[in-house]
Amino acid sequence: MKKRSMFMTLAVGVLFWGFGALEVRAGNVIPLPTTLDQLTGANGGNSVVTGLEPDTYSNFTYSTSPIGSPPAAADVTVRAFGPFGNESGITFSGAFAAQAGTVVDYALTFQVTAPVGSVINDATLSAVLNLPTGTTGTVSIGENIINAATGAVLGTLSVSGPSSSPSDTINFAGVNSIIVQKDILIFGGSLGAGVSIINQGFSSTGVPEPSSMALLGIGMTGFLAFRRLFKRHAVA
Repeated sequence: MKKRSMFMTLAVGVLFWGFGALEVRAGNVIPLPTTLDQLTGANGGNSVVTGLEPDTYSNFTYSTSPIGSPPAAADVTVRAFGPFGNESGITFSGAFAAQAGTVVDYALTFQVTAPVGSVINDATLSAVLNLPTGTTGTVSIGENIINAATGAVLGTLSVSGPSSSPSDTINFAGVNSIIVQKDILIFGGSLGAGVSIINQGFSSTGVPEPSSMALLGIGMTGFLAFRRLFKRHAVA
């Protein structure tokens, strides 16, 4: 009876560890490339996975101002970005644009979750801006990086043109999951302006979280107890 009890301890520990590892894979994972409408609206429960770690991207939302002819979600392509070393992410491509004399505003949010036992510790934003020579138009892409567990803002990223470099990077204390709130504001100016590609990259590192270590401890405790019991019976 005691041997059976020890075996059950081992089984329960391993089972909990397995559930923890599968936690971020819940929902409908669809392959890349895809279109943004497959991740928003009625398909809002879908997610994509990319990178060597790999990270899961989920809870997508997308909205546009009613002015001009902004791309619908079905006209925005989502692809894998990278990996470059420990960094990987996703790319959004579409005709984000404002005609001359108009202003268009886009809002895009999503959640990034590292595997159990890993944390995200930096974010990179870059873009391909379309600014005709001589235009007075401008493009601004700003975003908040938010700790999904606490709601605290971990940092901000900003890319704009034509005056600044179309890339930005921040580092922050590692967390398992973040929310990205992105705002794309385009002033058409005299000749129009736009963005065709937006790259978003993140680095994940394998730093075990306390909860993951606790689950591992349960499994190891059961395994060691079962091993000692097995040795005693083998000697007898």
